[in-house]
Amino acid sequence: MNKSFSTPRAFSLLSLGLGLLASCSKEDIRLTEAAPQSVAASSAVATEGNSLVRRAHQYIIISSTNELPAALATQTQAANGTLTDELPGTGLALATSSDPDFAAKAARISGVRSVIHDFSFQGFNPEAARSVEAIAEADNTNPGSAGDNERFFPLQWGHTAIEAPEAWNTGARGAGALVAVLDGGFDLTHPDLKPNIVGSRSFVPGEPAQFARSTFSHGSHTAGTIAAADNGLGVIGVAPDAQLLLVKVLRDSGSGSFSWMIQGIYYAVAQQADVINMSLGAAIPRNSKFRDDNGTPDDATDDTWVNETKEIQELLVAIGKATTYATRQGTTVIASSGNDANNGQRDQDLVHIPSGAANVISISATAPTGWALNPLGTNLDGVATYTNYGTSDVDFAAPGGDSAYPGLDISTVAGVRQYTFAFDMVFSCTSLGRYTWSAGTSMAGPHAAGVAALVVGKNGGRMDPAKVLATLRASADDLGKPGRDPYYGYGRVNARRAVTQVP
Repeated sequence: MNKSFSTPRAFSLLSLGLGLLASCSKEDIRLTEAAPQSVAASSAVATEGNSLVRRAHQYIIISSTNELPAALATQTQAANGTLTDELPGTGLALATSSDPDFAAKAARISGVRSVIHDFSFQGFNPEAARSVEAIAEADNTNPGSAGDNERFFPLQWGHTAIEAPEAWNTGARGAGALVAVLDGGFDLTHPDLKPNIVGSRSFVPGEPAQFARSTFSHGSHTAGTIAAADNGLGVIGVAPDAQLLLVKVLRDSGSGSFSWMIQGIYYAVAQQADVINMSLGAAIPRNSKFRDDNGTPDDATDDTWVNETKEIQELLVAIGKATTYATRQGTTVIASSGNDANNGQRDQDLVHIPSGAANVISISATAPTGWALNPLGTNLDGVATYTNYGTSDVDFAAPGGDSAYPGLDISTVAGVRQYTFAFDMVFSCTSLGRYTWSAGTSMAGPHAAGVAALVVGKNGGRMDPAKVLATLRASADDLGKPGRDPYYGYGRVNARRAVTQVP
């Protein structure tokens, strides 16, 4: 790829607010009517839901060790349940039962620590993002030859913040690294994703891995930031030569269950993923009421409220068993810290899953304010207004974008004319081969995952997660208070320094 990254030659229409798509020349670029900025700002972040719903008849069996009890299927059947999945090495299994006393009965099996209900949660809300979508389409009819620039690279300020181009110039591009993206559906035929996709799998019953909507594709956006191909089309990933394993653990609507997450982690490890990125999660009060769906997840009229603090505590244990297993098997696990602007040090009653689980690298979000007005002089490392924070809650920071810039000023960057606040968000892939802006810790995690992939690739593939973490710590830019601080953790990830410090 041309290392000078000159201004792209042509662009398509960008529309903010209406989610429209139309082709035009660079000279024809224009604005459309959009929602008021107050609406846009509140909707731009890839929002998470904090409401848990207990899945009736669906259970997670947690072993006292990393291994499951012998003859567990038979013993589960004796407790009036059916074992649906065993995950050797994690100490976890999944089961179904219509017996209201199943959990108590199964918990008495020798070697079982606890049995809890599975829970569903809203990992993100694609409809909220839709109201501020800025959709672009690259000209795919005449792909650039080797060395041509990506048409929308000038909009990817996050790459500048973490010095990704400087890392590429050392020869580090992620080759040899496999990144598993656990998310919602993906545009598997997107021209910037398809070249690097080596596999996909859905753990969502009734939904394939392919994103089936024409709205914002959260999974495509995160995957694009990590490893969009260097092909002269639209955008480029932090690790453009890394391979992508796309694992669907959330519905296209953004909802999912923790059992699907656990299965996705286990599958990614089985495929020898070097890095797992989870731009998803839920902020959960450790002591809180939650709904039971009564076996009808699509009908809220028969839901009941229950209060079971122990189940929340054990849920964190279950996710921690899965992520610890991944780490033991050589997979680095990265997750977004959450978008609730929560101070984890002050409000310790709230736990974010999976970023709060054991052996997970938690990523907070940074962003510029008014970047389009001065791309070369704007601070790219401001703390995003929505990001969760806390000294023990954040390991690193990475570009996540924001929409905090006030007003409806219009700016032009590299031939793209758009609302100024939109340029402060992260630009990446979306559905139907298109591109869009979004903001959130969901966008920060992929930047860090991309850097981790560069480190693994530079190391020749397969790298001890402890060494990956140590490299990220040694190479991060120590922003904020010296040492680990609540907003930046050990610092904002730096791709150039990371690949020049690989042992």
